[in-house]
Amino acid sequence: MAAIHPQPAQGYLIGEAARQSGVTAANIRFYEKEQLLSPRGRSENSYRFYSDGDVHQLRFIRLCRALDMSLDEVRTLLGLDLKDKADCATARGALDGHLSHVRARLAELKVLEKDLQALRSRCDGSDTHCHIIEALHERADALPLQPAIKKPAGEGRQAGGRRHV
Repeated sequence: MAAIHPQPAQGYLIGEAARQSGVTAANIRFYEKEQLLSPRGRSENSYRFYSDGDVHQLRFIRLCRALDMSLDEVRTLLGLDLKDKADCATARGALDGHLSHVRARLAELKVLEKDLQALRSRCDGSDTHCHIIEALHERADALPLQPAIKKPAGEGRQAGGRRHV
């Protein structure tokens, strides 16, 4: 683990907290908005100050996001006490749920891989027209019509996608 540089008396400004944690300043603000982090305090001119504990928490969030955990999963883990057996069971349950999601996604990706390989096998590069493009157009025409349903931002596995790492 990279060492955290000594914290100034008032704390780190957001840019330094970003450098110390490997998380962008924009993501730090996002995590605050999502209530995953609360800055240590603010100066008279509203600059945020972060403690060593905040920097550690940002690193923890960053790791969980790199493991593809949702914000709700991260929130659950942040709320647990590592010395409490009941919390350990909760963490294990959260991880089991996430592992189940990852396994389902892997199965979906295997199906996708086979589908892409089947498309790729239609082209050997020697024909005068592209059989891959032809197959894609055929499949596009065969898609069933479905009304476009826009979900509210809060619905689904992760509102706003998984861009905030």
